[in-house]
Amino acid sequence: MKKSLCIVTAVAALLAANTASSQDIQKQAQNDDLRARLPQEIRDAGKMIAVNNGSFPPYEIVTGTELTGATKDISTAIGELLGITIDHASVAGLPALLSGVNSGRYQFAMGPVGDYPDRQKANDFVDWAREYVVFAVEKGNPSGITSLDATCGKRIAVMAGGSAEKVIKEQSEKCVGASKPAVEVQSFTDQPSSILAVRSKRSDAFFSSQAPLTYFVQQANGQLELAAVGQANGFKDIYQGAVVKKDSPLGGVLLDSFKILKENGTYAQIMKKWGLENNIIDTPGINQGQ
Repeated sequence: MKKSLCIVTAVAALLAANTASSQDIQKQAQNDDLRARLPQEIRDAGKMIAVNNGSFPPYEIVTGTELTGATKDISTAIGELLGITIDHASVAGLPALLSGVNSGRYQFAMGPVGDYPDRQKANDFVDWAREYVVFAVEKGNPSGITSLDATCGKRIAVMAGGSAEKVIKEQSEKCVGASKPAVEVQSFTDQPSSILAVRSKRSDAFFSSQAPLTYFVQQANGQLELAAVGQANGFKDIYQGAVVKKDSPLGGVLLDSFKILKENGTYAQIMKKWGLENNIIDTPGINQGQ
């Protein structure tokens, strides 16, 4: 299993490198006003550590210790604005990511991570992407998963600790309440493991964000397709963003950095480079998730 996962991750990274445009992203000039707002210890260190929870293509593609993807490009641009280096570290799963930020082990997570009211109690979210939640299924959708309501009795893969896991568990309770079979919820710590479960027919579908699922479907050589696209699927408007500790001064610094990148066109250039045109946010903001 570990060997298969490594192969899938490596192939995904290689394909991403070949798929993403080779265009150069414009270098940012240091913004002295923004840099002055950084905590002194960060300016002294000349760097920050951003944590991720493994591959979340095409935003975060982790191969060994190397990160590529839209998140890496945006991190580089923000680091240039702030006059620092942004290093990246990986942990297993979203709960470990959030606890790592809250404990101060990592300064922040660039994400994007889903911004929801329950998470805003302990963290602030600097929203920089919009998202939708759909299903990745085997080509032809043999299990007939056309909506959230059609998941009763089905094996559904989700990311452990994520919002989709919460929604699918609530759906399972609704199934039982309606005298239908419960959903078999299969929780995984990363995206490649989840999509591999569908491709190996151990799961009927992977319920997750549309952006990475679109990427995985494109790389599956016709073996997968998206299902229940254009439906709410248990969610309201979804905002995703960087994560900082509650009331951290980094929140405002990152927000103003995103505003600069949006105004000078770098943000749109990066999002389009990675095929994320449909996920561009109109206005970056803090804790916009409802």
